[in-house]
Amino acid sequence: MAEAAPGRTVWILAGEASGDVLGARLMAALRRRDPTLRFAGVGGTRMEGAGLRSLFPLRDLAVMGLVEVLPRLRHLSRRLDQAVADIAATRPDLVVTIDSPGFALRLLRRIAELGIPRVHYVAPQVWAWREHRVREFPGLWDRLLCLLPFEPDFFGRHGLDALFVGHPVLQSGVDRGDGAAFRARHGIAADTPVLILMPGSRRSEAPRLLPVLGRTLRILMATCPGIVPVVPVSPVVADVVRRGVADWPLRPIVVTDLAEKHDAFAAAGAALTKSGTSTLELALAGVPMAVTYRVNPITAALARRLIRVPYVAMVNLLAGHRLVPELLQERCRPGLLADTVHRLLTDGRSAALQRAGFRAIAASLAAPAGDPDDAAAAELMAVLER
Repeated sequence: MAEAAPGRTVWILAGEASGDVLGARLMAALRRRDPTLRFAGVGGTRMEGAGLRSLFPLRDLAVMGLVEVLPRLRHLSRRLDQAVADIAATRPDLVVTIDSPGFALRLLRRIAELGIPRVHYVAPQVWAWREHRVREFPGLWDRLLCLLPFEPDFFGRHGLDALFVGHPVLQSGVDRGDGAAFRARHGIAADTPVLILMPGSRRSEAPRLLPVLGRTLRILMATCPGIVPVVPVSPVVADVVRRGVADWPLRPIVVTDLAEKHDAFAAAGAALTKSGTSTLELALAGVPMAVTYRVNPITAALARRLIRVPYVAMVNLLAGHRLVPELLQERCRPGLLADTVHRLLTDGRSAALQRAGFRAIAASLAAPAGDPDDAAAAELMAVLER
């Protein structure tokens, strides 16, 4: 391998909280390979903690849903122009975009003429909906890194090279929490049920789910006396969540620290979570769960016409069957949610069946060689050296 050129710059973009976590780990893995690397771009608190000075706040991009995005199109367009201008001025040696395809792919297209190597990390989930969009991808990146084992075959069928590097959730430490320590810190008895509630990592989605979670909790207080709710959230939405739970019948423990979240998972008997990466985290931690979600009715109607997969929850897609309940949109009702959670907390067989499925899913997410972060970093360094 050629000797590393000193002081090379990697411009890296994360547009939401989960991407911020991936970005921080990726930055650390890259620095292990080349300590002289410099970083620029857009990220959140974790990437800033790893040494990135974000061009603008990550929360400006963390928007989901067609109806939710429309009022912010002008602002998002300005942020896109700002990112393109910064890349043109910085002239980095590599541009890495993480997930957030609505913004990231537009950015990659806009900077194509600059001739800078581009890598997209976390494949766009066009296998789930709007598969025709795959025709727009040729020329957008030099390398596509996938987190899910079935994705390279999907993109290969469309003539696009893609590489599975393993899922970083395996390195997150989510399966190494200390439940007894969490209970001791918060004065929770060993036999008291702990329920994880995860409303989402975007400022636009959490307020939509919090009210129904609060009403669900009111029902559970009668059927599961003494229940302790815990709401792990990204620092990006912590203020929104704290306002949203202020009128709940039982004040939850709001957790923003990553290690504290893992301890809470270890203490939990069940979880009620939105769809997304959180389902993989809970699965790895062995927490029985139900998945729920609610978006604007117009967004939901459009999604139903476009979605081409049988399940919304990632754990169900990887399992190949409905391993965990999906209570979406019209089924996102307090009574139904409370009944489902109560069953998970009290029916040992249901919980055991989920945990058995979780172990198989974890095995399928392992990188072909090494750890996922290092596998991704190795591919980025190969692009840099080339």
